[in-house]
Amino acid sequence: MNKIKVGIVQQKCCASKQINIEISIEGIRKCVLKGAKLVVLQELHASTYFCQQESPDNFDLAESLPGATYKKFAEIAKSLNIVLVTSLFEKRSTGLFHNTSVVFDKDGHEAGRYRKMHIPDDPGYYEKFYFTPGDLGFKPITTTLGKLGVLICWDQWFPEAARLMAIAGADLLIYPSAIGYDPEDSLHEKLRQHDAWITSQRAHAIANGIPVISVNRVGFEEDLSQQTKGIDFWGSSFVAGPQGEILWQADQNEMCNQVVEIDISRTKTVRRIWPFFRDRRIDSYEELTKRYID
Repeated sequence: MNKIKVGIVQQKCCASKQINIEISIEGIRKCVLKGAKLVVLQELHASTYFCQQESPDNFDLAESLPGATYKKFAEIAKSLNIVLVTSLFEKRSTGLFHNTSVVFDKDGHEAGRYRKMHIPDDPGYYEKFYFTPGDLGFKPITTTLGKLGVLICWDQWFPEAARLMAIAGADLLIYPSAIGYDPEDSLHEKLRQHDAWITSQRAHAIANGIPVISVNRVGFEEDLSQQTKGIDFWGSSFVAGPQGEILWQADQNEMCNQVVEIDISRTKTVRRIWPFFRDRRIDSYEELTKRYID
């Protein structure tokens, strides 16, 4: 398949898990009506971004997989005959939790899952309190539409992760995300951060000659601990082609359900004229496994 119609669901989330799931499903259905065969949801789409505070009570939001939310989205994928990329709070065992993307194929079965590898721990993003780093590696998930290089949010700042997915045969890089502005930052700082986020992922597309799909949440969410002024999630979900060209980008403030056609065959053309993989000096990269060279 040379071309894939991809549906992007950018949504605002509230305190009600049921409402969030209903909004996600409504968005999926709207994308399918527009012809989408692959639909991607944002990071932790069933809840607000609870990582703004450290609270043991929030572990109650997690589900064992397969759980009720897992089964609901598996049914949706099957009934609509689509490949669906979800983002779930996984309870692996008592006291062991992951930030996990589960991919469902067209028949509703689990094509594979990816557990978030890079876990942030910054003001307003206290993910290390909740999530154990993934242990499944950087392996593309094989579906009927191709191999999906699924990574999650903070992973998008690490070129090593994108590269490993690409050289393992991924046809697309996919980033469910939850990132936004600190309301107290200056306008110039907000613009710098927003542009850096987009530029970083466009660079992954360019360096690997592969399309990138990034789906972010949108809307303001309060920090219930009152330690910060909350997060104004900046939306701006986008799709970039294998030369980093922006094929489509969402609004910063509104929810949307958009379908974008991606020409997968362009990867072959781009990699022929920009043969980065050919010229990699793999015999000289040993020190990349070090924390710092000193």
